Amino acid sequence: MVKIRGLKKSYGNFPVLRGLDMNVNDGDIYGFLGRNGSGKTTTMNIITNIIEKDDGEVEIGGGKSVKVGYLPESPTIFGYMTAREYLEYIAACADFDGDINKRVSEVLDIVGLTNSSDRRTKGFSRGMTQRLGIGAAIIRNPDLLLLDEPTSALDPQGRLEVIDIINRLKAIGCTIILSTHILSDVERVADRIGIMTGGTLAEEGKLFEILRNHGGDIINLSVRNLTQENKMALLRIDFARAEFDERTGIFRFGSDNAEEVSKRLIKIIADNEMIVESFKIGTATLEEVFRKVAG
Repeated sequence: MVKIRGLKKSYGNFPVLRGLDMNVNDGDIYGFLGRNGSGKTTTMNIITNIIEKDDGEVEIGGGKSVKVGYLPESPTIFGYMTAREYLEYIAACADFDGDINKRVSEVLDIVGLTNSSDRRTKGFSRGMTQRLGIGAAIIRNPDLLLLDEPTSALDPQGRLEVIDIINRLKAIGCTIILSTHILSDVERVADRIGIMTGGTLAEEGKLFEILRNHGGDIINLSVRNLTQENKMALLRIDFARAEFDERTGIFRFGSDNAEEVSKRLIKIIADNEMIVESFKIGTATLEEVFRKVAG
């Protein structure tokens, strides 16, 4: 659906995109990740022709004509309008060529605002406003939908409502690029992810493959009688994949063979008469992979 090659964009003398290559498959939910300032919003604005690129190629739809919808991080909603009036206005601005009343009713149902369709939007909660923004972005039934922080500042219930909408849109064939800092939301819905750093993609691929390749097993350990000598003895197991969080007092050991590393840890713990508070083996999370890749 989206193929980007060598994309570059600078603001003045500051380069934001430094030769970005990116691939979004038709029908996928693509988790677009990166720290603030990594270039995610700039990339979305270029895809939607809001701003111009400096160099590179952006191909959408593989040569076919496609419709694109976009939800910016902070959508502007006119508070004096009702939800229905607002969507009718957006449909008219977008030159929607079908039955506007029918389409607005369909969209209100998709985003769960049918029962609030005649309320003034100035009284909407943050979650309702975000859902109405998604409604505006899908009014023309887009083939490609870009969502910039759609769950930002929402409570858990609001986030679940937005995630449900995203899954419903995928089910009817919409390709979605989802940019968010809430990595647990990405784990719930994404088929593939791309992680931005330094103006390029540091990682791109299927979510489960990236977790497997970068994560392996994770061992979390905390001990009560920790001395500097004990700390160094534990970290010597693998300086490259061992971490110690000074704030929480937890060691994290990345491993492709958790059983072998566990045996070595237990021996060190016994030899140094350490008192174990917790010892847990689990698989890597997207947050752990993100920290490793993006810093």
